[in-house]
Amino acid sequence: MSKTLMKLLGLVLTLGLLAVACGSDSDGENAAAEAAAEAAADEAAEEAVNAEVELDDIVTTAVGTGQFPTLVAAVQAAGLVETLQGEGPFTVFAPTEDAFAAALDALGLTAEELLADTDTLTTVLTYHVIAGEVPAETVVTLDGQSAATVQGEEIAISIDGSNVMVNQANVVTADVFASNGVIHVIDSVLLPPTVVEALGLGEEQAAADIVGTAVAAGQFPTLIAAVEAAGLVETLQGEGPFTVFAPTEDAFAAALDQLGLTAEELLADTDTLSSVLTYHVIAGEVPAADVLGLDGQSIATVNGAEIGISIVDGNVVINDSTVVLPDVFASNGVIHVIDTVLLPPS
Repeated sequence: MSKTLMKLLGLVLTLGLLAVACGSDSDGENAAAEAAAEAAADEAAEEAVNAEVELDDIVTTAVGTGQFPTLVAAVQAAGLVETLQGEGPFTVFAPTEDAFAAALDALGLTAEELLADTDTLTTVLTYHVIAGEVPAETVVTLDGQSAATVQGEEIAISIDGSNVMVNQANVVTADVFASNGVIHVIDSVLLPPTVVEALGLGEEQAAADIVGTAVAAGQFPTLIAAVEAAGLVETLQGEGPFTVFAPTEDAFAAALDQLGLTAEELLADTDTLSSVLTYHVIAGEVPAADVLGLDGQSIATVNGAEIGISIVDGNVVINDSTVVLPDVFASNGVIHVIDTVLLPPS
């Protein structure tokens, strides 16, 4: 007999008990029996509904989201579909589309070239998989530890506040559960050390630069457009290192409203744009741990003007802007996300 049929039979029997209870001679007994039977009926009904809910496997779940076409194509090309549809359980760190685009750019490959190299593809993909189901509540207890991947090499896990990092990738969405494991979405492709060595890549190529990291995050379209319009892409892809305070999309929208400009008008004024953007950049890598030590101080930007740093109720404030996400590391520096566009003094 199926579990679902058993649940439904339980529901029918419970409803029968409810009918018997309603026919009791004692009003008090009726009320108590009715309440107990109703509670049991609700529980049985809930269990019957839950018995009908079935999760898809990891591959089907990834396909169903519609957000990972390159990852799915890569899994198919590497012949890993059947494996990731198996019993598992598995934990998969799934790079976004922007993450794959940034990785291909860093590697100097097209998607077709990557998919054709099935040996490298299999090595890279299995480096994104851990045997066993590791939900977010467990991952956050692994700060400073390493975990072996199915590929054989280890990935490093670090926690900074609420930000979970796997090697240099940030977890942007956690706990996408499947029937045979869990998916955590990340903003960079993970490259195992053996692949980095085999391809002759340096550390700066294995990880995305500041521009590539910002593109991969998918959260800064106006900032990226501004950097491109101002001709600063090559600079921010340079050796550096740099510290960049990156305004959110809402921050840019508020700034445009305050200035009475459209995005097109701002992007067309390249002199003003360059002045504003370089006011968000500091020469040198200044992680959050160092920023916290600069309370009450000022620091020069690439623009030439200084920004003020203060710590307010545990939050880092740059001028009047609050850091909402610190320490997004790149190969040539670090990004701190802020909630207001910084405007240099006139």
